[in-house]
Formats: sequence, structure tokens, C-alpha cells
Amino acid sequence: MTRMHKRGMPLWAKLLLALLALLILAALAAFMYARSLMAPAGGGPYTLEVKPGDTLSAVSRTLQERKIVKNADALRLLMRQNGTAGRLKEGLYDLNGQMDLSQVAEKLAGPARIPVVNVTIPEGRRIKDLPAIFARAGFDAAGVRAALNDPSLSPYTKGKQPDLEGFVFPDTYQFRPKETPRKIVQTLLDRMNTEFTPENVARAKALGLGVRDWVILGSMVQAEAANDSEMPVIAGVFLNRLRDGIALGSDPTVAYGLGKDLPELDRSAGDFTKDTPYNTYTRGGLPAGPINNPGQAALNSVLNPERKLADGRDAVYFLHADNGKIYVNHTYAEHLRDNARYR
Repeated sequence: MTRMHKRGMPLWAKLLLALLALLILAALAAFMYARSLMAPAGGGPYTLEVKPGDTLSAVSRTLQERKIVKNADALRLLMRQNGTAGRLKEGLYDLNGQMDLSQVAEKLAGPARIPVVNVTIPEGRRIKDLPAIFARAGFDAAGVRAALNDPSLSPYTKGKQPDLEGFVFPDTYQFRPKETPRKIVQTLLDRMNTEFTPENVARAKALGLGVRDWVILGSMVQAEAANDSEMPVIAGVFLNRLRDGIALGSDPTVAYGLGKDLPELDRSAGDFTKDTPYNTYTRGGLPAGPINNPGQAALNSVLNPERKLADGRDAVYFLHADNGKIYVNHTYAEHLRDNARYR
């Protein structure tokens, strides 16, 4: 019988198989590592602020430090592969460590949230009141004050008054945190200018009012009215008195001319007889300029006045009673009667 001898696997084959196994293990390890880098890093919520000049490299390192991504290089590589590495924009990005790498990359490639500061200017505030409002919002109060005192910024105030009183519109605005005072004030002026449509200007003209006259009267209505519903009535009284040559007799104009707030007026001290360009008791017609910054309701009330009483007579006098109601009359005798009854 012939004996068969088993021949073992050649050494080179064994080495090849070992090498192949090592390559497979290395590839598997590399795959697992790459996969781990794609997983959420586990950090908390974080708002990334991208400033001018910030690079993707710097941003990626920050996100790694904040545990938004596990590896900064992986984020840069992914965004380069996706063709989004150049899409980083100035602004805010809301991120968190529960997002995977692709979600972070997608967020950074999208639009940034622009940081804004909300500033509310209440109706009827004077120019002197506004710098403090902007100071509380973090803006340069002195710069805002200087811009508000520059009448050349509006064609309606240039050469006519010492500041922009009456022409900065009361509203809630959103500004960039480092917006310049001049741009802030110009925004307020631009918003007011949207009220001066050709139709509105034509309606004011039909009442014998130029734009500035309209604003002056609107500021008086704003100061006198206890609520929006009273505004057309008060506007009607003032327009009738202007037409008939009767002094407007508005207390808020007296206060403005004396640099006082309305509660500070003192009749016994002769405040109402002290003549100023704003005293509508000592002078006929409109005061020298607006006495505050009127809102849309006050401006519209001048264009849509209620000039008649229920009996068809002209409304010429009004008073606010202690019971919160407004009483409007045609004659001075009726006005005195209601004063005696309700005040």
C-alpha cells in the first residue's frame, strides 16, 4: 500500500490570510471609529455665535470643546465632502449635543439666526423720554439722544423745530445689538413716514392741514385722550375750534412749553398764563410743534374726526369727568354746567 502524505498550507498563503484578516479588522475598526464620530457627543444645548472673520476650523474646535461634536476634524471633513464648508454665516446657531454630526453640519449650512433686541416705544412719549428706553435695551443713550436732536434727519422738522419731536413712530422694533444710534433713529423716522401716504396727506390737506400740522394735532389728541375711542371726538373739537378761531386751550401743550409733565402743572403758580410758543391758552392756532410722538390711532383720528354732537351741532368743548367719562358740548355755558356737575 502506498501511504498518502498530507501537505500543509504554504507559508505564504498563511501570511496572506493573516494579513487579510488584519486588514479586515483594521477596516472594521476604522468603520466603527468613523461611525462613533458621527454619533451625538452628548453635550447640552449651546448657541453658537459666528462673528465676522470666524473660520470653520475655529468653529469646529469650539463645538468639540462644548461637546456638540466629538471631533472637529470630522465636522470639517463632512462639510467639505458635502460642499457646505463655505456656507457658514454671521449670526446665531442653536445646537445641542444630542444632534449627530450630519445634523450639526446641516444646521451650520443653513441660515443663521440673526440676534435682535426688541425695543418698545409707547405712544405719546416725548423725545426726552426715548434715550432712557434705548439705554435699558443696551444701546448708546447719548448717541440716540444726539440723533433725536438732529432735525435735519427729517424733511418735516428741518428748519422748523430743534429736534425730531412728533416724527418717531411709537412701535415695537427689532434692532441688531450693535446698531448705530443714527440708524436706529432713521428706522423710527422711516416707519413714521409710511403713515404719510398720498391718500392720508390729501385727507389732511382737505382739512386745511399740512403734514406737520396733522402731526401736531395728532400729538395733542394723543396727550388728551384717555383711550382710543375718545380720539375722534377730541380731534373733532380741536378742528372745529381751529376753524372758528377759538383758542385750543389744551393743558398738555402748556406743560410741554414749560418743560413739565402734565401732573406738574400748577395753576396757582400762573403756569397757564405764562406765554410760550406752545401755550394754546395765550396763543391762537396750533402750538409751535408736536408735544409728543403720536401713534397711529391718534393720527387716524385727525383724518376721521367726529365733529358733530348727536343733535347735529358742532362739538366745541370737552372735559374728562371724575367718573371716567368724556363730556362734549357745543356752548361754553353747557361746558361750565358739566364742569359743575362732574368735576
